[in-house]
Amino acid sequence: MKTIQSLNKKITNCQKCPRLSVYIHDVAKNKVKRFKDEKYYGKPLSGFGDIKAKLLIVGLAPAAHGGNRTGRMFTGDSSGDWLAKVMHKYGFASIPTSHSSDDGLVLKNAYITAAVRCAPPKNKPTREEMDTCFNYLEQEKNILKNITIILCLGKIAYHATCKLYKVKPEKFGHEKLFSYDGFKILTSYHPSRQNTQTGKMTWNQWSSVFAKAKKLTK
Repeated sequence: MKTIQSLNKKITNCQKCPRLSVYIHDVAKNKVKRFKDEKYYGKPLSGFGDIKAKLLIVGLAPAAHGGNRTGRMFTGDSSGDWLAKVMHKYGFASIPTSHSSDDGLVLKNAYITAAVRCAPPKNKPTREEMDTCFNYLEQEKNILKNITIILCLGKIAYHATCKLYKVKPEKFGHEKLFSYDGFKILTSYHPSRQNTQTGKMTWNQWSSVFAKAKKLTK
């Protein structure tokens, strides 16, 4: 059995997907104007959080100028802002912001990971890339022994979770709860700008998902 530290080191050094490896390095080198003075992380990202957690949060992949820049998932972009704020509200996070990997954010009873560990071009990993990365999710599952509720942010995360737990996917939707023997899967729209700025997902809808997650982890 790997420790979370040895697994995270393996993830960080991964170069199994040539397209993604080239892309994250190119993004880190050719920075956007607003971050031109910052040093980008530019490597695959491991999960982070409380290894004794009951709640596992699964996203799609790091953002090119969010996690790929800061070195931590859901950190340094609007999705990270929404996630940190709501997690703090319900007692899963020590602070309501997620700006950098050394900002002091500590998760309680929650662990954050993703279906893919490198930022993909246009936020669209290929099927082959998702399959290649899947083993890291499997290894995390084996290490995180206390998980009883999995919150999937988006359809890709949901399908990866169903594959991970060997259950048949149902129709994806916001705030759906699926119960199985020993665990539950809760689904939500992803807190991307595409969803939050268009009104597809409101703050109240987002908050409601975490209120439910909180009850399920007690």
